[in-house]
Amino acid sequence: MTNTLIILVAILIIAALVQITRVSELLSEIKKQDPNKVTDSNNKTQGILFLVVGGAFLIFVVWQMITWNHLLLPPASSLHGQEIDALMKVSMGLILIVFFALTPLLFYFTYKYRGNKNNKAYFFAHNNKLEVIWTVIPTIILTCLIVYGLRTWERSMNPDLSQAKIIEVYAEQFKWTARESGTDNKLGKANFKLVTDRNALGVDMNDVNSKDDKVIREVHLVVDKPVLLKFRAKDVIHSAFLPHFRVQMNCVPGLSTQFAFTPTQTTAEMKEQEGDDFEFVLLCNKICGAAHYNMQMSFIVETQEEYDAWIASQKVLSEKLLTQK
Repeated sequence: MTNTLIILVAILIIAALVQITRVSELLSEIKKQDPNKVTDSNNKTQGILFLVVGGAFLIFVVWQMITWNHLLLPPASSLHGQEIDALMKVSMGLILIVFFALTPLLFYFTYKYRGNKNNKAYFFAHNNKLEVIWTVIPTIILTCLIVYGLRTWERSMNPDLSQAKIIEVYAEQFKWTARESGTDNKLGKANFKLVTDRNALGVDMNDVNSKDDKVIREVHLVVDKPVLLKFRAKDVIHSAFLPHFRVQMNCVPGLSTQFAFTPTQTTAEMKEQEGDDFEFVLLCNKICGAAHYNMQMSFIVETQEEYDAWIASQKVLSEKLLTQK
């Protein structure tokens, strides 16, 4: 109902503006004036309107930044995420500096250099110094920013994996399933041909590395300990997205992808900062079907002692398959 009313109001406003324009044209005909002739008075009015609209626009931008700032993600809860946040701040800082420096000039110059029959245009063909300035300075700034970004990307995508805990994340419409690598920290082989109702991940149980693998419905991580997530997909392309860790990686059928990171804050610490409802959640960032919005999985970051107690309570995959027979 609300949307219908909004549409009706918009239509009425447009109709009113059309009628006002028509009345203006009729008045011009009565006064025997050309309604399409642009006068100095028209240009001055338009220039003043540009100043008003430009000022209102800048105020609106500042208001948005202040009002909606609380909806931004909290600081990253991973090592590489902190570097990505720093890169984002530098990039946005440069963008905002340029925006707030040039946008007011844009509207001011529109007003100052508005049409006037008494003004004569100044012919300005070329200036080598200006060409060098607005070419070289942006080039230097962008080059530094690109190099900074590439170095951040390199550190994020190629961390030290020698001590990383290996966990597989399996995507399908519309759920996530994870597999712990067990005490040997090696995942058993998997093959889509082995997928059954009981063996939903297609794990090869003849592989010795599969014996201690554990299938889990929520992922537990140890704070300050690196983890390597390996992704697979069953049906369509999904995208594993852990926003608080600044992690995103496509899950592609027939292809294994991966992403490593080190969590720096426990779930309990984040609850103290953000509220009791907070949790780290794995989302799908690809529109993978009708229930895409509800494709979620909990990630819990805890101390080593808490993790050890939890993992000890989980059955290995071989035991689960035996109990399901």
